[in-house]
Amino acid sequence: MGRRARLGLVLCVAVLWAGGLAAADEEGNQDESLESKTLSAEDQVKDHSTGTRVVAGQIFLESGKSDPQSEDEENFHSQEEEKENSLEELNSLEMSNLLNKDLEEAEIQSPVLTAIGGTADGEPCHFPFLFMEKEYAECTADGREDGRLWCATTYDYKKDQKWGFCETEEQSNKRRQMQEAEDVYQTGMKILNESSKKAQKKEAYQYLLKAADMNHTKAMEKVSYALLFGDYLKQNIQSSKELFEKLTEEGSPKGQMALGFLYASGLGVNSSQAKALVYYTFGALGGNLIAHMILGYRYWAGIGVLQSCESALTHYRLVANHVASDISLTGGTVVQRIRLADEVENPGMASGMLEEDLIQYYQFLAEKGDVQAQVGLGQLHLHGGRGVEQNHQRAFEYFNQAANAGNSHAMAFLGKMYSEGSDVVPQSNETALQYFKKAADMGNPVGQSGLGMAYLYGRGVPVNYELALKYFQKAAEQGWVDGQLQLGSMYYNGIGVKRDYKQALKYFNLASQGGHILAFYNLAQMHATGTGVMRSCHTAVELFKNVCERGRWSERLMTAYNSYKDGDSNSAVVQYLLLAEQGYEVAQSNAAFILDQKASIVGENETYPRALLHWNRAASQGYTVARIKLGDYHFYGFGTDVDYETAFIHYRLASEQQHSAQAMFNLGYMHEKGLGIKQNGNC
Repeated sequence: MGRRARLGLVLCVAVLWAGGLAAADEEGNQDESLESKTLSAEDQVKDHSTGTRVVAGQIFLESGKSDPQSEDEENFHSQEEEKENSLEELNSLEMSNLLNKDLEEAEIQSPVLTAIGGTADGEPCHFPFLFMEKEYAECTADGREDGRLWCATTYDYKKDQKWGFCETEEQSNKRRQMQEAEDVYQTGMKILNESSKKAQKKEAYQYLLKAADMNHTKAMEKVSYALLFGDYLKQNIQSSKELFEKLTEEGSPKGQMALGFLYASGLGVNSSQAKALVYYTFGALGGNLIAHMILGYRYWAGIGVLQSCESALTHYRLVANHVASDISLTGGTVVQRIRLADEVENPGMASGMLEEDLIQYYQFLAEKGDVQAQVGLGQLHLHGGRGVEQNHQRAFEYFNQAANAGNSHAMAFLGKMYSEGSDVVPQSNETALQYFKKAADMGNPVGQSGLGMAYLYGRGVPVNYELALKYFQKAAEQGWVDGQLQLGSMYYNGIGVKRDYKQALKYFNLASQGGHILAFYNLAQMHATGTGVMRSCHTAVELFKNVCERGRWSERLMTAYNSYKDGDSNSAVVQYLLLAEQGYEVAQSNAAFILDQKASIVGENETYPRALLHWNRAASQGYTVARIKLGDYHFYGFGTDVDYETAFIHYRLASEQQHSAQAMFNLGYMHEKGLGIKQNGNC
């Protein structure tokens, strides 16, 4: 097939896929990989009544695959792996057949290496061949000072002296340049990952810049995003755009998604929602989870596409599978949803952040032997959040101190840390079991739930469903969300009890009220498939969206907030704009808030219209302040024409649906003055 024909096929598939998501087959397996992980696929079978299993409280189906891999957001699978997984996501029989056919052809037509130059020019390489009493199954640079790859064309090189190069001189130079670029990239990444100091991270990006200049794809991806957000490099939208365009030409899903974002936001380019949709679609086809999340939100809200709940469900479920696979029993990372508008009115109050002096006070108490302070600080460092960075070493130290003082909660959390394992605490079922038993004997629900997990999965003890059920029930009775989640899973799967979807639903609901993200995920699966409940696409999408917003990319909310607090509004607004595209309501309102303050990154005439757009999206997701802002913008003519009637409608919605006192006051004023409504000054 010619290059033109193949390109036509890809374009055709992309267009059909983008346009036909509403009719996507929900019975296949859909795998996904993001910039950092392989997505498990287990949810697309409608009949959950048989063949189900449970992993860490998460519903899986035997027809699916699960390969969760723990990895930082900044570390990515190779592009080849992303493409392989993204083809599976198409969930298309035709594409699957095409792929299989191409793979078969590749196996049949795998080229035979032919020697270039040397003493056997044009003869096929012989593998393995013997050189210096060592067998080689592939080309080697051994024996050559110039590092050029060569092979022998007979088995015994010493005897026959028949050899040739495996590459031209040009190919050899290119390969060595790529290797040099890879070495520079790895040096930069090593510094970046091992350092927490800003100066060292800036140094790391100098290595990444050098590797990017040598056309190293992953380095270009890192540098382009750093330039976009102003992360350790000076923010430069134009330079980031040029890199994204180059990456897109190379087929990088990250580049495609980012270019879509630039067109959607009108940063560095003229805004074009049509182009944005095309690039987002290609990014999603390439396995980019953020692109899937953006498309899920667009189909859910009807932004640039026809509103389609089923299409939104397809995208959100893909992302939710990945997020759920990444979440341990700790319930995932804490997402800090800080509203800038609330911060201005009540600094520090609305954010839930702990002041530095308060943290130091708790540390002082912990050092003096206050057990509650030790446990509290241990949990803060274990999960991160409230202004405290995740630090397993410090969490382990605080829990150890409290456990030695006889605190059952600390014992239970030490059990969890040993059960899950980390760089700081080696995984040990035996040690975890000891701590869980001590805590459970003292009636601690976390310890009871831990023992239940041990018996459910046979971790350090023989599998015993009866005992697992017993301990989960004890934990659930005390309101511990893990116990509730696992009980729901046992009832859902009929493990140790008779299958009972109503009981499963009950316990999943209880766990979700406690905020356990896997409970939201399981409820979403049940509503998506109509298992134990009436099928509801709308409910499933809202639940899956909640799960998706707990992905590792949510850490960008805190980064954006810190940029704003440091006085870098341009960096903050770009970060919030990307998160807003992903559907985060708090990011939409924060982006609008900064634009409302006349952010310099966009033209002066553009700030109000763009702010209006994001206030509108935030209001559609139920944020009262955004709804009032919409009223204000139409009342005063900010970014739109003065329209008292529309302003009145927004104020009334805020008043009736969200009982806003400010909205009621504004309505009263408009009634009194006869603005947008018949004048009525009577009390």
